[in-house]
Amino acid sequence: MKYLKIFFFTLFLFNIYNYSFSAELYFIDMKKILNQSKAGKSAQEYLKKKLSEETKKFDKEQASLKKEETELIGKKKLISAEEYKKNLTALRKKNIAHQKSRQLAANEIFKKKEKARSELNKALKPILEKYMSENNISVVIDKKNIVVAKTEIDLTDKILKLLDKDLKSINLK
Repeated sequence: MKYLKIFFFTLFLFNIYNYSFSAELYFIDMKKILNQSKAGKSAQEYLKKKLSEETKKFDKEQASLKKEETELIGKKKLISAEEYKKNLTALRKKNIAHQKSRQLAANEIFKKKEKARSELNKALKPILEKYMSENNISVVIDKKNIVVAKTEIDLTDKILKLLDKDLKSINLK
């Protein structure tokens, strides 16, 4: 009885071993798909433009605050100590509000970036599933998890074309 159990266990292990090597295994470069798909490119361009606009706006505000600070320091000896403290407190509050609004804008852009990535992944999943079922593929993994592989099992360009057909852009506004 003991030998029979060992025999079946060994047979089971060989079946698993053979199945794992007979499975169709392919990979895709998710980074390339995110960066080079039409929807990914348009989302990146929108986010870069938005970031540039926000940076310019905040840089102008920062320069204005710096100018106010310089003027206040120049007036220090001309105004009373109480007036100076009052103006300094007001300037500090403006600076804090500026930093908070800058951080909020950065967080908003980050959220939009994550939303774009999520929508792209959501659109990509059914395309991959359909392609896998049509081509009898068992597993598709991300290229970043591979050490070495043959280029023949890279599906990135094929999936990129299918994604570009299905998803033209992502609405981030």
